[in-house]
Parts: sequence; C-alpha cells; structure tokens
Amino acid sequence: MDYSYAPTEREKAFLAKVEDTRHERDIINGLDPFLSEKVPPDMMGLYTPQELVQLRVLKGTERDLEKRMPVKVTRHYFELAKQSAPLRRLVKADPAETMDLAGSEDPGFQMDYSPVEGMLHKYEMGLLYVISTCSAHCRFCYREELIARKEIKRQDGTVAKKGLANIPDVIGYVKRFNAEVAANGGRHPVCGREKLREILMSGGDAMVLQNTKIAAWLAALAEAGIESIRIGTKEMAFYPQRFDEAFVAMLDNFHKAYPEVGLHIVVHFEHPDEFLAKDAGGEYVRDGQGFLQWVPATGDAMRRLASRGWLSVENQSPIIKGINDDPDALRILQREFKRAGGENHYFFCGRDIIAYRAFNVPIERAWQILNESQKGLSGVEQHARLSITHYKGKTEVNAVTNKPIPGLKGSENGVVIFKILRSSGAAADKGKVCIVGRNPESLWFDGYSDRVLFDEAGLYDYSRVKMARVTHAAPPVPAPACR
Repeated sequence: MDYSYAPTEREKAFLAKVEDTRHERDIINGLDPFLSEKVPPDMMGLYTPQELVQLRVLKGTERDLEKRMPVKVTRHYFELAKQSAPLRRLVKADPAETMDLAGSEDPGFQMDYSPVEGMLHKYEMGLLYVISTCSAHCRFCYREELIARKEIKRQDGTVAKKGLANIPDVIGYVKRFNAEVAANGGRHPVCGREKLREILMSGGDAMVLQNTKIAAWLAALAEAGIESIRIGTKEMAFYPQRFDEAFVAMLDNFHKAYPEVGLHIVVHFEHPDEFLAKDAGGEYVRDGQGFLQWVPATGDAMRRLASRGWLSVENQSPIIKGINDDPDALRILQREFKRAGGENHYFFCGRDIIAYRAFNVPIERAWQILNESQKGLSGVEQHARLSITHYKGKTEVNAVTNKPIPGLKGSENGVVIFKILRSSGAAADKGKVCIVGRNPESLWFDGYSDRVLFDEAGLYDYSRVKMARVTHAAPPVPAPACR
C-alpha cells in the first residue's frame, strides 16, 4: 500500500485561494536589548534597574535565565502588562526561576510516544510540533525544552534536540497506522487503539506560521482521513491582530472544501487581564449596561472566530503562582470567556518541567482555587476541570476532602482523589482512581508517594513503555508506535 504524500486536486484548489498577510508584532527578543538599553524608552520600565543588575550577574552562569527559557515579548502584550502585575510575571525573567533547577527534561516521558519526529501519539489523538517558537514566551512554559532548543536524552539513549513535524512523515504515519487499524477490525494490533482521527497542531505556537503553512497542514491532514483538527495558540493574548480577515477567510475556504472535518481553536488565556480592557486607573471598563469590555483587537479576533458556528473556540490554562492563583480572577475569566462564545476546557496543575518549583501551585491549593472560582458560575460556565499530566495519562484532581474517611488509615487529615481522564493506548485505565492522604505542600505526584491509600489507576506503580519510535526507512516499517 502507498503511504506517501502527494497533494490532491481538491487540496491544490483550496491552497490556491490562501492569502498570506504581513504582521508587525514589534517583538523584543532576549534580555540584551534591556541590558544595553536599546529597547524603546517606555519599554525599559518592564524591568527595574535593580532587576537588570541581577539578571546581568547571572548571564553565562548555570543560573542564566535565558539558557533555561528564552525571553520574548510583543508590544501588544507589553501594553497590557503595564497595568497588570500577573501579566508582567508571565513574561518577565525572574532570578528566582533558576534557584532550583529540579525537574524533568522530558515531562511526562512524552518522547516515549513519538512514532515520527515532531509527533506525539499517546492518546486517541496525535500532537504535532509544527514550530518551535511563539510570539512571546511564558516563563512557565510546558515546552521549555523545545522552545529553548535543548538536547534531551531519548529512550533509546540518543541525545538530541526535539525536531519539528513535517507533512510527508506525519501523513505517512497516519495512513499506515489507520490501515493497520482497518485491517485488524477497527483496533490497532499492538496498542488496541482505534483510528487516529484527531490532530492537535501545537509547538511552539501554530499561529506564528503563515496562513499558507497552516493551510497546508489542514488540507494534508484532511486528505489523510483526519476527522478533527485543533490549532493550539496563545496568539490571541500575545498578538490578537493575527486573527485577521485573511486568516478566517482561509478557515472559511477550508470548511467549504472539507465540511466534514471539525475545527477547533484552543487558546490560552491565563488571566482576564489578557483580554479585558482597563481604564487609566487600572479598573476594568464597563459599558452603560455594566458589561465588561474586551481589549478592542482581542474582541475583534474573538468575534471573528466565535461567529462561525462550525468552529469551536476553547480555553485552557495552567494555574501558576503569582499569575492566576486567584479565585476571583479565574471566576471572571471563565464567565467572560463563555459570554464571548468560547468554552472553558481545562485548567492544569503545573507540570514537572525544569525549575517547576518557581511556578507550580500546590496541587491541593490549585483544586481549592478552581473550586472556589466556580462558585457563582452557571452550569455552562463551569465546564473546566482540573487536570495534572501523569506519565501514565492526563489525570483529574477530582476531589480534596477536609475530613477523614472512617476506617481508612492514613486519611486522618483528609484525602485527594485522582481520576485518570485520558489513558494511553487503548485507554484501559480511563476512569480508574487513586486515593492518597493529603499533603498541602505537594507540587507533584511524588509528594504523595509515602501516603498512597488506594491505587487502582496504577499512578504509583508505573513503568515506562518500550521504545516506540519509528524510522522512515524505505520501505516503511510497520508502526509499533502505540503502547
């Protein structure tokens, strides 16, 4: 069977209509422009003189902030951050980041599930690294190893930077995997997974790519039989002007050419200050009826997307110390995003990235913050759940109790209940739970390893999958990439 990629006539007709537009993001790259005072004078205020001295001292040392995570900010985001301490915290390098560099270079052992370079296939969907940068950089970024172009140790022992996905290899893998599923009666013979039907275009930020490149991915995936495509982006916060008429015209034409394919834009608003307008006094702007008003460019972008009934716009965000560990802020975020036509998807506990202790909120505190934030929200406004990504699968922090469970030793101070939301392979463990005794200081699963009370989910009995990478030699090798 032919698993190669070649554009179809339908694909070519769609791509011929795509228009690229030029965007001036006014990006400040790195700390050097601040240290040498070469940024615009008004932007020098992002860092105090004392902060710049501290950052300069750390350059070139083991605690170099930019070695851990490159610094980058757009003019649009800087203007918002001038009136918002949480937003400044999100993009400003802080010496505290490198006080403790504990953490995983490959959070969640993601590369265990990389059948071809630049692609992860752990769950029922595939994730693609289509670019390795964003318009601005979150200091807590879950993909700091990709953004910073760090070399990581693969499961086969090789050490290399994470590569980006390319269309021929990804399409070849999708076709081959789905052919093996079909030949085996609807389940893959190795992992038992059904058809690969959904793809998340991520990175980096997929919206940094030009329209023609995004369109090429959309069409190629649709022609390969992918049924649903997500575009993951924080561009709505960093540079909402990217969602212009040319971009939505491309989406409109894609929908006309491939009406059966679902499209979803997954944005990342951490704080309502990223989209709500403020007055000179720093208060949210309201209209005559009391409705909170969006930043004009962001509101325009959101309306362009939300007005298309065949396209969903969803928000997900980690809960990060000093940024959005505030029930009132999260309540406003969920309420106003839903009112604008979006859906609240997930909130996350921070991952175990390098230097995670500088950013992560304790797990139990994160649950309390989200639970408190959803008091006063309607049923449609509070769809978001709290997830934490275990090596085994995406896991919900389902409940935290304040009282002991009668007869259960170790529950004297209450318990935390985890539930597996998404399980690798054939999802055999989805819905299974793990109960641990409380530890209010725990930032990661290891904080509960000495107080496991019940673990049908196997969160504390985990072993890595066998090596799952696939090489694209000719002829193609059968894909043993799912475990």
